[in-house]
Amino acid sequence: MAGPSRRALARRLESVADFSDPDASLEQYLTPAELAAHICHLAGLQNDLEGRVVDLGTGTGMLAIAASLAGADGVVGIDVDRDALELARRNERTVAAAASGHPDRTLEWLRGDVTRHPFSTTDATVLSNPPFGAQRGNRHADREFLETASEIAAVSYTIHNEGSQEFVESFAGDEGGDVTHAFRAELPITKQFDFHTETEETLEAEVFRIEWGPQG
Repeated sequence: MAGPSRRALARRLESVADFSDPDASLEQYLTPAELAAHICHLAGLQNDLEGRVVDLGTGTGMLAIAASLAGADGVVGIDVDRDALELARRNERTVAAAASGHPDRTLEWLRGDVTRHPFSTTDATVLSNPPFGAQRGNRHADREFLETASEIAAVSYTIHNEGSQEFVESFAGDEGGDVTHAFRAELPITKQFDFHTETEETLEAEVFRIEWGPQG
């Protein structure tokens, strides 16, 4: 059965709550509902929601919940932060309550380190809004998420800082993958940390769909 329209999906996701006490070291920001809807709508059109979907660094649960609402039968959200997973569970309940009548989907939450993941699959669809590596000690954090995606995924959708296309295409090529779609996105960020100087700022980002080569 076809999932909801992109616009309807974005409306359902508007009730997903942001972090009340985000961890700067983990670069915890809310993925915009409109962007999550865009990614999962595209994934549905590409028939990428028919197998297992894994949201790496799920945070608020936005991408995992979006995939579930878009029609994915099995979704796993993994995060290293226990508080983030509790928020994701609350968001799942909130969205489910507002989407009465929607068929039940399998959605699991797992605490774990993305870089030392427990997944044995090689044909998942990965969704991820990884840390951009903007914080000290976090450099190349998005590379580690791509490394995991290349191990477990047949296809992935990842969000990166503006100017990442050359890096992403080079990394994918080295791992036998191919960037098939790329588009720009904006991430509005409200003032959450002491080092933020504006009430709200907009991060320019880029989203990439990668088809990964045969594993092994």
